[in-house]
Amino acid sequence: MTIAVLVDHTDGSVRSTSLELLTAARGLGQEVHAVWIGDDPQTAVVAAHGADVLHRVSVVGADEQLTTSVVDGVQTVLTAVGDVSLLLVASTFEGKEVAARLAVRTGAGVVTGARAVELTDGRWTARKTVLAGSWDTACAVTGPLAVVALAPHAVQAAPLAVAAEARVVEHSVEASAAARAVTVVSRAPRPRSDRPALAEAEVVVVGGRGVEGDFTAVEELADVLGAAVGATRVATDEGWIGHEAQVGQTGVTISPRLYVGAGVSGAVHHKGGMAASEVVVAINNDPDAPIFEFADYGIVGDLTEVLPALTAQLRARRG
Repeated sequence: MTIAVLVDHTDGSVRSTSLELLTAARGLGQEVHAVWIGDDPQTAVVAAHGADVLHRVSVVGADEQLTTSVVDGVQTVLTAVGDVSLLLVASTFEGKEVAARLAVRTGAGVVTGARAVELTDGRWTARKTVLAGSWDTACAVTGPLAVVALAPHAVQAAPLAVAAEARVVEHSVEASAAARAVTVVSRAPRPRSDRPALAEAEVVVVGGRGVEGDFTAVEELADVLGAAVGATRVATDEGWIGHEAQVGQTGVTISPRLYVGAGVSGAVHHKGGMAASEVVVAINNDPDAPIFEFADYGIVGDLTEVLPALTAQLRARRG
């Protein structure tokens, strides 16, 4: 059996989630094939994290960044290799869409938001938490191909102790009708910030109703911690921050190593999007807020006083 990994990249650089996928794949004891859609593959980086073979795919006739084009490329590699039993993708919006479209084409079994994957009795089994973190489940794929979307930070990316080389295989595929049906007229990249992407961040500071429209203290703490800024649905619905910052069942699902919630009540729909956080710190002036039931550390206090004091202490320690 062979494992394939879809390598996400931005401006030619491999995204951290893909390095985690490669690290996880090489630990499963099978040959690892990395799939790179587009030009200028970072072969050395991919090989250093466990890829035995790198497939560089050129999709002709459509924009290679379209999800349908990516699926065309991945399907081409799966067909060429022949014995792939597991495909790992990142459990991001893009990765889950690729998994779903590929499953429709191939009949593969899909598990998203997985925390681990293992081979049990000849079947790939993914482990994940569901129902706002109240259940731990094991999902076995019974078909010949399992597509598992692994949550960010489920595995810590680590290069091999000894540098390795990966064999490069070139592919060229004609875009499918679905890919050719879309014409990309222009692209306007979202303004960049120094903060990490919300879905991939190792530290996230989230503001809720308690910020009362002012995210200044939340953003200042996030900048000191090198964290991403998130929000609850109430905060985004009120227009205090963009909807792309919403964490929850109907927003972004996160799994940081550290989650700090300021003025967050901990409603079940929000918990469902952050329950996989390793350490949860809650700051709320209501001692009965539900978030204290599952927080590792809780501070009952006014966030307008606690956050600036915490930020000042962190700056002093780093200065």
